[in-house]
Amino acid sequence: MKLLENSGIEAINNLLCLETGDSKIVGRIESYSCKMIGAEKQQYKKFSVGRDPQAVEALSPPTNGYGGYAFSTSPVSRSYSRSSGSEDEGVGILCDTIARKTLFHLISTLNAAFPDYDFTDARSSEFTKEPNLQFVTSNVDNLLSVAASSLYSKIHDKLWITLNQEINLVDCEIYSYNPDLTSDPFGEEGSLWSFNYFFFNKKLKRVVLFTCRALSPYSQEYYETGMSCEEDMEYSY
Repeated sequence: MKLLENSGIEAINNLLCLETGDSKIVGRIESYSCKMIGAEKQQYKKFSVGRDPQAVEALSPPTNGYGGYAFSTSPVSRSYSRSSGSEDEGVGILCDTIARKTLFHLISTLNAAFPDYDFTDARSSEFTKEPNLQFVTSNVDNLLSVAASSLYSKIHDKLWITLNQEINLVDCEIYSYNPDLTSDPFGEEGSLWSFNYFFFNKKLKRVVLFTCRALSPYSQEYYETGMSCEEDMEYSY
């Protein structure tokens, strides 16, 4: 995955370090090209060994209610690929699917964004397809507004306008990464919540990752990011 330079996104990233009275919000947006070159083509061949290139895999079913990440709903208008659960129960958990190539793009994005972790063996069940753009924007706005209302209100419009200019949000499929704690780059002690959203635009062959976490004073990174937050706010305002 090639990281795409964007001065507008860099400006937003300088503002996505929000300090509140009892927590610190640290966010980051990165845009990547999905055009595979060199070693990545070889990685994709290895990733696809023994599998039909047109095969799809089941994603994690949407959940109701708030967990450590963005929560999801299941509107009737969505299309589903399979259901799990006993027929005797009369109802099952409905799941979306993802193409192997798209899954590869998401995993490659994680590897590029978090080089200290290895997501090569990440499973499709660790990802969820979000129902729609409105749901995602509302969830992000709610989380950041509750955590840092006055600070987030200053950057809200600029954030979403910049994202839309980079990836054309209405044309995107949106996924979230919801791993177990051992695989989560934000699963350290003292992390209050986090989200990892992928905006995938197949036409543009591009993925934008929007990742964010809230840190409590019990997190080691709370103090490690202290100086950078102050510097970013001084620079931005």
